[in-house]
Amino acid sequence: MKLLKKIAKVLGISLSIILVGCASVPKLSKAEKEIISEVVKTPIPEIIQGETGFANSGKHQIWFESIRPKIENKGAVVLIMGNGNDALTWPPQFISSLVGNGYQVIRYDHRGTGLSISEEKWKKKKAYSLNDMAGDIISILDVLKIKKAHIVGISMGGMIGQIVAIENPERTISLTSIMSSGDPMDPTLPQMSNEIVPEMISAIFKHGFFGGKKGQVQRQIIQKRILMGKATGEIDIRTMAQTSLYNLKKREGYKLMSARHHYNAILNSSSRYVQLSQIKIPTLIIHGREDPVIPILHSEKLAKIIPNAETLWVNNMGHDLPDGKIIEITKMMLLNFERASSE
Repeated sequence: MKLLKKIAKVLGISLSIILVGCASVPKLSKAEKEIISEVVKTPIPEIIQGETGFANSGKHQIWFESIRPKIENKGAVVLIMGNGNDALTWPPQFISSLVGNGYQVIRYDHRGTGLSISEEKWKKKKAYSLNDMAGDIISILDVLKIKKAHIVGISMGGMIGQIVAIENPERTISLTSIMSSGDPMDPTLPQMSNEIVPEMISAIFKHGFFGGKKGQVQRQIIQKRILMGKATGEIDIRTMAQTSLYNLKKREGYKLMSARHHYNAILNSSSRYVQLSQIKIPTLIIHGREDPVIPILHSEKLAKIIPNAETLWVNNMGHDLPDGKIIEITKMMLLNFERASSE
C-alpha cells in the first residue's frame, strides 16, 4: 500500500483511481515482442552522433546535442519536444531528413528529463513556466554562438516555440508549430482531452514500474500507439526499442514526474493569441486529423491568427510523428525554411 501511495503521488493521481482498475491498452504482437527481446540481448548502437554540452538557464543545466550537416550549413534548427519527453523522442528519420538537407539540428532534454540537471527541487508554489522553458532555448543558442535559428516545436514544444518567436524575434528565423495550441484553455474550443490518460497510466503500471528494462521499452511503444488514437500505421519497433534501451542503460532513463511539472506549466500559461497575431516570421502549422489529445481546431485557429501562416493537415495522424508521414512533414518544413531564408 505504501508503494502504491508513493507511485500515486509521483503521477499526480489519486490512489482510488489506481485501485479501481487499469484501463485496457494496446497489445504487442508476438513478432514485436521477439524484436524487443532481440534488441535487449544485443549491443546497443550509439544513438548520440553530434556535439553535446550543457547550457546554464537559471538554476537548470540543459543538456543538448548539436548535429551538423556534412554539406554546406543552411542554418540551425532547434527541436522542442512535448510534455515529459526528452531529446531522444525525436524519430531518427526526422532528424536525418533535416541534417541531410543541410541544416544543423539541435535537440535537447527538457527540464526534469534525460541528462538535464536542476539545482532546486520543483515546488508547485514556485513552479517554472513555459516562458522559463523558452529561455532554455536561448541559453542553448548562446552557448553554441548561434544568432538565429528555425524553431520547431511539437505539442507543448509548439507552445514554447511560439513564446520564443514572440519574446525573441531577433533570434527566430521561422516557426513550425506541430499539433499544438495558442491557448490550450481557450473556452471557445474543445479542451485538451484526458480520455487517453487512463490508458497511459495503465501502460505505466503494466510495463513501466514492474516490467524491468524490457517492460519499459514495451511501455514506450504501447504509449506511442495510444497517442496515435484512431490513426493506423506501422511503428519502427526495432529503432524505438534501441533508442529506449539506450535511454535506460546509457542515460538517466525516463523521469515520469517531469510530465506533471510540464503539465503544470501548460495549465498556468496564458493565451498567446494577441502576440501571435503580430509575429512576422514565416510560420508553418501542422496537425494530425486524428489527434486524440489536442483537437485540430486549435491549430486551425492558430492559422487564422498568425499572419501568412502555411498549414499542413495530415490524414491518418494522431498526437505523434508517424514514421509513414515524416517525409511529408519534413518536406513542408524545408519549404518553410526556404521561404524564411528568401525574405
